[in-house]
Amino acid sequence: MAKKIRMAIVGATGMVGRTFLKVLEERNLPVEEYFLFASSRSAGTKVEFMGREYTVEELKEDSFDRGIDIALFSAGASTSLHFAPIAASKGCVVIDNSSAWRMEKDVPLVVPEVNPEDIKWHKGIIANPNCSTIQAVVVLKPLHDRYKIKRIVYSTYQAVSGAGYQGYLDLEEGLKGAPPKKFPYPIAGNVIPHIDVFLENGYTKEEMKMINETRKILHDDSIKITATTVRVPVFNGHSESINVEFEKQFDLEELKEILKSAPGVVVQDDPANLLYPMPIYVSGKDEVYVGRIRRDESVESGVNLWVVADNIRKGAATNAVQIAEKVIEYFFS
Repeated sequence: MAKKIRMAIVGATGMVGRTFLKVLEERNLPVEEYFLFASSRSAGTKVEFMGREYTVEELKEDSFDRGIDIALFSAGASTSLHFAPIAASKGCVVIDNSSAWRMEKDVPLVVPEVNPEDIKWHKGIIANPNCSTIQAVVVLKPLHDRYKIKRIVYSTYQAVSGAGYQGYLDLEEGLKGAPPKKFPYPIAGNVIPHIDVFLENGYTKEEMKMINETRKILHDDSIKITATTVRVPVFNGHSESINVEFEKQFDLEELKEILKSAPGVVVQDDPANLLYPMPIYVSGKDEVYVGRIRRDESVESGVNLWVVADNIRKGAATNAVQIAEKVIEYFFS
């Protein structure tokens, strides 16, 4: 008989945390007991979840002393760096949504449609990739398997919800003329070519995350990758223009068929009827949508893809819950 799981949600009152709860209600995991944690600021908040009212507890060092099996973390990198090892030391499997552990060599970085087998070698912590990386690799993995990717050029058009609740407010209030609080410039009626901090090489941290995480998830350091990540005045749903160059030749119709049968991918590609993915239609969905699929005629074997997904669901909460489902399947069933 399968073990009854005890699960914690860390950062339960944040934008991703609340979406964790929504996705968990939808997917009905075999969890017997839930524990909701947040910072002292949010402790005491009442949350309706699974048909009952939960009181959010303050996250403390002894919070995991009660036989918790799995914890979904979305409370920022500093919280994860401090508390994830404590939770893991108590036998809890941590699935962390921050950037804290993603590039650690002995921490699997997982997208369940792409590299679920990496979960099996975890040492207590599993990292959830960056939202913009997740949607990209879901589409790229089946193509890499078939044609071997040589080079990727990422250009992203990222929603304000990717910057949390304050980013969302900057757009909402900015549309009414209020000055920005989260972003360095107004986002309403504007495009900001800058996500996360600038690094010495001129790239932003977000751009380097996409480059490094893609290689780690696809297990291929030979892929040449460059990225430009941009914040746009869209509330929810990240869009990406992805230019891919392959080692092998491809047939465009075959490539489309590969994407149509790929797990977690929806092909929306009918230019004659103006059908292509857009954030307005993808918001609230768990799949990754791809369209504008066309040959890059400037190189020997290249393709252009337009990839859109809900960054709070598939880009964060849903992916983490899918990892939890795999952890239960591999270790608790």
